[in-house]
Amino acid sequence: MLQEESDLSLIIAQIVQKLKGSNLYAQLERQAWASLQRPEIKLESLKEDIKEFFKISGWEKKLQNAVYSELSVFPLPSHPAAPPEHLKEPLVYMRKAQGSWEKRILKSLNSMCTELSIPLARKRPVGEQKELLNKWNEMGTDEPDLSLFRPVYAPKDFLEKEFFVELGLTTGQLGIDDSTQVPPELFENEHVRIGQKVLAEQDSAAAQQYVRQGSPTALRAELWALILNISSQPEDILYYEQLKTNVIQHDLLVDSLIYKDVKLTASNDDYYFVFEDYLYQVLLCFSRDTSVLGHFAYSSASPPKSYIRGKLGLEEYAVFYPPNGVIPFHGFSMYVAPLCFLYHEPSKLYQIFREMYVRFFFRLHSISSHPSGIVSLCLLFETLLQTYLPQLFYHLREIGAQPLRISFKWMVRAFSGYLATDQLLLLWDRILGYNTLEILAGKILAAAVFAFRAVNLMEVTSLAAAEAVLADLSTLKVMPLLQIFLFATVT
Repeated sequence: MLQEESDLSLIIAQIVQKLKGSNLYAQLERQAWASLQRPEIKLESLKEDIKEFFKISGWEKKLQNAVYSELSVFPLPSHPAAPPEHLKEPLVYMRKAQGSWEKRILKSLNSMCTELSIPLARKRPVGEQKELLNKWNEMGTDEPDLSLFRPVYAPKDFLEKEFFVELGLTTGQLGIDDSTQVPPELFENEHVRIGQKVLAEQDSAAAQQYVRQGSPTALRAELWALILNISSQPEDILYYEQLKTNVIQHDLLVDSLIYKDVKLTASNDDYYFVFEDYLYQVLLCFSRDTSVLGHFAYSSASPPKSYIRGKLGLEEYAVFYPPNGVIPFHGFSMYVAPLCFLYHEPSKLYQIFREMYVRFFFRLHSISSHPSGIVSLCLLFETLLQTYLPQLFYHLREIGAQPLRISFKWMVRAFSGYLATDQLLLLWDRILGYNTLEILAGKILAAAVFAFRAVNLMEVTSLAAAEAVLADLSTLKVMPLLQIFLFATVT
């Protein structure tokens, strides 16, 4: 009991410390000072009166949402005497594996620099800056020669269901109960009404609970922003403009990797090609955003370092490269593409993506023991398949078609680019609702797809044939698949 109280006190202290450096803290401080001029604020009951003022004026709710947002990414509890590296990853062999992986990525990046005689970063000449600024909103029309650039890596290189009670067969679900065969008054109309009430209350925790049953299309953008505690204040827009200025002024090698990735993936996708300009804007700004470095405190990964020319190995001349510490891989732009359907203002789109990345997506391309990490998703996927579909699992292994080899790329991208967009957004509703990638983006949906195509898969005799059976997921309906696999599987 004493240990629990001590842990709680430590968590509170850390969150308070973090919030003290936020814009919200400054706003609360200003509001508290301003409230002293109000007649209802009495000196003898100052503390209680200010708390009541915060409650009535809505600032208490904003503070609650900020605390809830911090708790969503707070590191898992660890022993007080544990060294700092344990906060990033408690298992030594996982830390070693991640370290080896990072060295391989950095070697690939440096090799490309040497081969192409291109610096990691350079200041753009004034003429080039003006040209880029003029075409900022139509970068998709640019056709730079990227033939010599190659992705640093691709997914293939990186080779408790009670928790999900709201997905049960007896609970209404958007993605099932809003179909044309179901009268809207049975579920959809009431669900929309509740959603509007949740938005009116501006309560992040309530919004998170609500989207577990799916979000109405018209409310999704606002609900996700509420869950992620994104409100687009003037200073957020200014920060985005500063990142944009940095892009205009400096050319990075990773810019070419971003261009090439967008051209190879989203630009060739029937759903996302129209958002090409948005993708360049968001990803180029993201690469310069040093605030992203904060997520490495609870990630098993460490940001890559580069050294000023001629100062190799001297730590005082080391800089993080790219500035956000994240080297994009083949398919990285597909984390942003679906969000373009919801947010059309670049600054808001950027904030939403950045928060989605530092909460969820970074776990899909780093090696760790975290339950939402890609290693855990792979293990749980194979365990599920062996438990519920043993004949299929061993049949595929016998013919050299390892199930994980096929499903891995789905999981690394959180199914973006594989499912139809409306189905992907329903899936991501549940990721936000349960604050985890563990079951939805990973093991359950991936396993459910194999279960759905099991009859066809049992007839294939090669890896190529198995991949052909699972090549097109665009016609699949996410929620029926999840419900059947979670609640109707015979054990």
